[in-house]
Amino acid sequence: MSSVSNLSTTGDAPARLMSKLDMTEVIMAAKFAKGASWEEIAAAAGMSPVFVVSACLGQNALPAAAAAKVTSFLNLGNQTKDVEIALQLPPKKAQEAETVSKDPLIYRLHEIVYVYGDTIKALIHEKFGDGIMSAIDFDLTIDKVEHPKGDRVKVTMTGKFLAYNQW
Repeated sequence: MSSVSNLSTTGDAPARLMSKLDMTEVIMAAKFAKGASWEEIAAAAGMSPVFVVSACLGQNALPAAAAAKVTSFLNLGNQTKDVEIALQLPPKKAQEAETVSKDPLIYRLHEIVYVYGDTIKALIHEKFGDGIMSAIDFDLTIDKVEHPKGDRVKVTMTGKFLAYNQW
């Protein structure tokens, strides 16, 4: 069932829907004002930090209950309902991805795929066969690993393997 079908029909819907960009700006301002961490916001939502952050940044949609918990935790005042609805709407994913971001961290992630993408593809094909890793049936975690030469970022992605049909 689509999260859109779960939207409130009590008649208090906004005259126009809040954009995902406006939603993100309200959330970021409230997060900063509250001094909240993404971990705290995700805990309030009862969902994974990676998924909650992606929804708050406009790249995924939250279920109605989680959206209500996020907006309540952030205490958004008169913008609560608009943000709650915007959090539930399906996004247009990766709209800004027409060119590689100039943000150094995002650029480096692209660089990793450019440098190691063919290697990752070859190893996945060797282990699983001809197919892809799902980005729909997928999860991702970010961890900090202490290291004597400087702390490390550990990115773990798991996605269902989807074999290509042969006919």
